[in-house]
Amino acid sequence: MSDVSGEAKLEVKQASKEVKESENVAEKYSAMTVSKNSEMNMAELSSAFSAVPAHKPVKKVRSQIQFVEDKQEFSRFPTKAGRRSLSRSISQSSTDSYGSAASYTDSSDDETSPRDKTQVNSKGSSDFCVKSIKQAEFGRREIEIAEQDMSALISLRKRAQSEKPLAGAKIVGCTHITAQTAVLIETLAALGAQCRWTACNIYSTQNEVAAALSETGVAVFAWKGESEDDFWWCIDRCVNTEGWQPNMILDDGGDLTHWVYKKYPNVFKKIRGIVEESVTGVHRLYQLSKAGKLSVPAMNVNDSVTKQKFDNLYCCRESILDGLKRTTDVMFGGKQVVVCGYGEVGKGCCAALKALGSVVCITEIDPICALQACMDGFRVVKLNEVIRQVDVIITCTGNKNVVTRDQLDRMKNGSIVCNMGHSNTEIDVASLRTPELTWERVRSQVDHVIWPDGKRVILLAEGRLLNLSCSTVPTFVLSITATTQALALIELYNAPEGRYKQDVYLLPKKMDEYVASLHLTTFDAHLTELSDDQAKYLGLNKNGPFKPNYYRY
Repeated sequence: MSDVSGEAKLEVKQASKEVKESENVAEKYSAMTVSKNSEMNMAELSSAFSAVPAHKPVKKVRSQIQFVEDKQEFSRFPTKAGRRSLSRSISQSSTDSYGSAASYTDSSDDETSPRDKTQVNSKGSSDFCVKSIKQAEFGRREIEIAEQDMSALISLRKRAQSEKPLAGAKIVGCTHITAQTAVLIETLAALGAQCRWTACNIYSTQNEVAAALSETGVAVFAWKGESEDDFWWCIDRCVNTEGWQPNMILDDGGDLTHWVYKKYPNVFKKIRGIVEESVTGVHRLYQLSKAGKLSVPAMNVNDSVTKQKFDNLYCCRESILDGLKRTTDVMFGGKQVVVCGYGEVGKGCCAALKALGSVVCITEIDPICALQACMDGFRVVKLNEVIRQVDVIITCTGNKNVVTRDQLDRMKNGSIVCNMGHSNTEIDVASLRTPELTWERVRSQVDHVIWPDGKRVILLAEGRLLNLSCSTVPTFVLSITATTQALALIELYNAPEGRYKQDVYLLPKKMDEYVASLHLTTFDAHLTELSDDQAKYLGLNKNGPFKPNYYRY
């Protein structure tokens, strides 16, 4: 009896020990088909377009234009030593091209700035500045992959290639340099244009793609992890080159446009047209127009239906999660998320986060957008009301100081802050660069900002555009935007004198519909055609446009 009791005690003791060990372990880890109108040739297509002004005529007034980068000096460049220290002000790994943006880049020579290297492509040209021309083969593969899901743009290239509608066009571009953009650039070249290109974001360039473009003869000045000084130097090298003067601008954010306007006014006056695709850039064009200083016609691609409803909405709906997951590995179920701004980008972000079970709140200044958010099931709040409970803040307003230092001070430990707008002004990052705060680079484009009490806030891409800085974006959606940009350039370049004045124009509705029709074949979609009687009843041309310019899709 005593032996049995002893054995029982031993078993209990062993079980107790196992439970205790288990608790210790737990404690340890708890810390086309295309419509008939799309078959017309490019000359017929261009003559069918008639763009409308993007705003009512305004009285030209003299005013001081407020640039987004109002503190940016255009008159001088820092010394080499200055730019090196600036580019490594946070961490040497800030120029690292590995990780988030699917790059094959060799970072072993990161110590040498591309500006200090002499590189030559296989044709003997050195008119470019990229991380390493040796990566061109990898970049070509990336471009070929992108082409597979950009069939509409390739179709446009094949249809118009023989006519060369951009023959004589000298296009200087400032966009994100990715595989998808490369397909656009090579399409423009196939249509007769000469191109020089730079990046609109210091973190979004895919180095191997930039190398591949340089290898084919496109003058590319961009690399991932540029300093601010590198950024402006690259823009200047694109514009200021002997024996070549641009006559068209393709911009994303307005930096290139304003650089030419401020530094090279004589060149700016000779530009035949500007195509701009971002909220920020369009806003800056309107500033120039209202001040009576826009001396060339400009096309507002951002507010075209094919940009607003597809790139802004659907692209962000998919890429917001990609960027956040790659950088933080965070689980979104039950997380308290605040999205600042409920425009098309905000709508896309909210739809994705809601689908994963996040508790999403919205901040808005516009009562119409706020009402849309309410009807979609989101609470509309002031950021200060929820700042202490929030897990993630995403800005997408196009404004400045949307998230202030005071609000960052009150965020809880481990909160994530990021931006989905084009400009890096939405989060007051400059206020975080103070002696009492410690910056710790933990991954490429991921910084822990540490307060004196040990609290950490996770800042992504130093407040710059999250999806293109930290991940990739859906190729098919970018095909829609790229096709729209190409057609806008063709239209402005070939428009007869007098069709477009010195103003900002919306993309013609006919052009929007044509771009959409080119992409329908991917889905084996078949459009219904109006009968003569139906067309007469609606007062429409059988081939479109099918909606008035004021229609909001």
